[in-house]
Amino acid sequence: MTEEIRLLKHKIAAYAKELYDRHLTDSAGGNISVRIDDKLYMTPRYGGSWYHWNLSPEQILTIDLEGNKLGGDGDVSREAKAHLALLKEFYPDGTAVIHAHSRHTLVFCAAAKDMPPVLHCTAKFGTIPAIPDEKAHSKELADAVADGIRPQKEKIAKGAAAVMAPKHGLFLISKDLDTAFDSVERIDTNAYMILNSGALGGLI
Repeated sequence: MTEEIRLLKHKIAAYAKELYDRHLTDSAGGNISVRIDDKLYMTPRYGGSWYHWNLSPEQILTIDLEGNKLGGDGDVSREAKAHLALLKEFYPDGTAVIHAHSRHTLVFCAAAKDMPPVLHCTAKFGTIPAIPDEKAHSKELADAVADGIRPQKEKIAKGAAAVMAPKHGLFLISKDLDTAFDSVERIDTNAYMILNSGALGGLI
């Protein structure tokens, strides 16, 4: 294992825990993946429900572009289809994907409603669309996520592009992992602003 990959696995594990601690994902699910060349480095199945996102670097899986596990402790996530769809089509502009069950963003997912930006720091994402409702872990969901990102492709190299899967969660692809984490939090803060603006007459 190269030093670059060793450090990446440490970073993925650290960001997974921070997502959980900041209520940007939950025990029910979520995933992080990063592509380098022809391999993906990805959090394992049951990272939330079994480990509460206290993952070791050794648990970060190495998988090929067909979804086959090449290394790491654990099983490949059922949501790997969506990560692979994004990181095969939009690489190298996009190198990192986060699927998150962010507390406030999930309200928009549950309602299957698009989320407009209401802050300067989220204007660059534009309105985040709710994609068609498809079964979790399915190829149909992976296709719907990719279809929703495709019209936003130019946003990826500048930062990130995102969609919301109804009753499921946020899918976001970014130019790098640091920007992906930052973007997930900005989007959840945007959702919080909208949801808590009623006393002032609302923002949308």
